[in-house]
Amino acid sequence: MRSFFLILFLFVTAPVFSQQKQLTDSALLDLIQKQTIQYFTEGAEPVSGMARERFHTDNDYPENDKHIITSGGAGFGVMALIVAIERKFISREEGLQRLEKIVRFLETADRFHGAWPHWWNGETGKVKPFSKKDDGADLVETSYMLQGLLCVRQYYKDGNEEEKALSQRIDKLWREVEFDWFRNGKNVLYWHWSPVYDWQMNFQVRGYNECLIMYILAASSPTHGVPAEVYHEGWAEGGKIKFPHKALGYRLKLRYQGNPPNGAPLFWSQYSFLGLDPRGLKDRYTKYWKENTNHTMINYTWCVTNPKKYKGYGKNNWGLTASYSNRFYAAHAPNPKDDLGVITPTAALSSFPYSPEQSMAALKHWYYDMNDKVWGPFGPYDAFSETDNWYPLKYLAIDQGPIPVMIENYRTGLLWKLFMSCPEIQNGLKKLGFKSPWIKK
Repeated sequence: MRSFFLILFLFVTAPVFSQQKQLTDSALLDLIQKQTIQYFTEGAEPVSGMARERFHTDNDYPENDKHIITSGGAGFGVMALIVAIERKFISREEGLQRLEKIVRFLETADRFHGAWPHWWNGETGKVKPFSKKDDGADLVETSYMLQGLLCVRQYYKDGNEEEKALSQRIDKLWREVEFDWFRNGKNVLYWHWSPVYDWQMNFQVRGYNECLIMYILAASSPTHGVPAEVYHEGWAEGGKIKFPHKALGYRLKLRYQGNPPNGAPLFWSQYSFLGLDPRGLKDRYTKYWKENTNHTMINYTWCVTNPKKYKGYGKNNWGLTASYSNRFYAAHAPNPKDDLGVITPTAALSSFPYSPEQSMAALKHWYYDMNDKVWGPFGPYDAFSETDNWYPLKYLAIDQGPIPVMIENYRTGLLWKLFMSCPEIQNGLKKLGFKSPWIKK
């Protein structure tokens, strides 16, 4: 019965582009925020309340995995629910009910040393292996969830009794994550741990990538914190992370993991910064606002100059990041090897704080010009290729979630204010030698 109503929802909420009117910029931002948030409300897995890993509006699920949910994408989703409440897309009561259901699931579902796996079966709470040996804790995805939960904690900490109670339950979950366990006795953090395969994944997280938030949270934990040398010797590799260079006329200060030319996929400057405010944030290695802005503009410039001559690339059609691809899934990036002619809307739309004019141009092009080719009930579909005439009717949680969150940070700074108001985060940043307007002297 629920499937029937969901199909009906998708039908009645699908954009009718033949009748659309020109919207103000503000109204268009409202629209895309509302629609992308519906991925996490109307599209949520019903038992857990969590975000599905994927949602295919054509109901094409090759692995019959419609019930599989994701910790990281759902973490972005809880931040999106705060936006929904503030924008009055849903009532405060509905938001609280949805967040209570998510927290209840997180309290009872499979956990390993306090950390959650990448995937669960949403109907049972049992881990769904991401790969053979990745059947336990995923500290990176856990960090994305915690980033969102801490925003919720701060949002509700001074609310009514029910809201305060939820805030306290979230605080307990946060304190139970054993970041220090994931050192494996070394001055570095490991991405995975398995109850069957132990540390065999052997993925030490080093060098600049999307995982900065994990190290910030590990240093900030009030119960299982790690010392500063874990950050400086592990993540920053004893200073080797600092690698000033130029790409397409823009300066970068960091060595991006794998040394890709022209920076990396854009999610590297987005996932950790949904809550972590890059404005005025700096450490001994870089100034993060400048780093992220230049990273974004390199990506934009590559698409505008379009050295591989792909169809459609230009000033209003840009953005390379990890997403569905004409090769199933790929980390699209601005270099000859990793640019496959696939545009991923979340890349530009989640860059609104860094490139507002360029992101708005892309948003208008996709909504007004390309309309239902690339736009569905939850906003823009995950990816498309004009060169290959490839327009899949598919969404991914981890790509959809950053869109309303980063647009809100561009508009009001809401999630940045919430996350950075956490006293533990301020202390953790200070411990690591960061400077930020949020850090109390």
